[in-house]
Amino acid sequence: MRRVFTSFLILLFASALLLFGAALWWLHEPISLRLQPGSQVVDLEIEHGTSANGVAAVVVASGADVPVLLLQAWFRFSGQARLIKAGSYELVPGTTPRKLLSMLVRGEEALKSVTLVEGWTFTQVRSALQKAEQLTPDTLGLGPEIIMVKLGRPDLHPEGRFFPDTYTYAKGSSDLAVLKRAARAMDKRLDAAWALRSPDTPLKTANEALILASIVEKETGKPSDRPQIGGVFSNRLRIGMLLQTDPTVIYGMGSQFDGNLRKRDLLLDTPYNTYTRAGLPPTPIAMPGKAALLAAVQPAPTKALYFVARNDGSGSSHFSASLDEHNRAVNKYIRGQ
Repeated sequence: MRRVFTSFLILLFASALLLFGAALWWLHEPISLRLQPGSQVVDLEIEHGTSANGVAAVVVASGADVPVLLLQAWFRFSGQARLIKAGSYELVPGTTPRKLLSMLVRGEEALKSVTLVEGWTFTQVRSALQKAEQLTPDTLGLGPEIIMVKLGRPDLHPEGRFFPDTYTYAKGSSDLAVLKRAARAMDKRLDAAWALRSPDTPLKTANEALILASIVEKETGKPSDRPQIGGVFSNRLRIGMLLQTDPTVIYGMGSQFDGNLRKRDLLLDTPYNTYTRAGLPPTPIAMPGKAALLAAVQPAPTKALYFVARNDGSGSSHFSASLDEHNRAVNKYIRGQ
């Protein structure tokens, strides 16, 4: 009898060992995925409040070819079932049950990204957000004023208020969330730049710095010219000279601009026409980057009051301290004389 009992214990131990080995093997074996045509991943959406058993069911229903009871048992016996986080995930080929649980516990969501480019207008920003992959378009159909209200900035014009950068987001995130982050980023960058302003700057507020930076951004063909361009406009503001910058005129024309700026356009008075109105325009005309912000508040020391594009393919400009010198530069670089 004792021999039978001993044999039974050995068999039981061997079975347990075999079962343990099988479980260990399974935990490190890639999960077979049922991929949709044209897709390389299985999208997984875990809602808030979903139990561990419910998560296992969602994983299987989404396209993981694994027994749901086995997955539920793994979650439960791992001791980490309550640590699973809601979110948007991607199961890629090669994902094992062990890696799956680790991803869910760490909250390693599948992230997408959208890039907002220096010099873009708010219209271009909205277009990029609408085209962004799996970003919920909560601003669709809303006017700029309503969007700013939703962002908690009801008294601000949206132009130039968002920092150009690449923003990552979880699939299904709201475009409002991206805009909030971009607005906070611009606040931070603007405050930092304003704190570094030159003592003799003609700018009175950080808002004026943002407006000037947007002009510098649009006037810049060559990044290294930004401080010089900032210096020209600062000099003009200091002596009360008209800024006479084409990008502000173009912005003020809106949809009327057909790509060709004519002399009559320079005479068409709008709040943004710096040929007909003194000082800065009422708002920024685009999103300035960090370099343009610094060029506005820390312009290069220069006596130049004019600049003209060299049209040599480098994007650089020729700077002049007098009108006569500027006219000669225009004849050389624009008229070819």
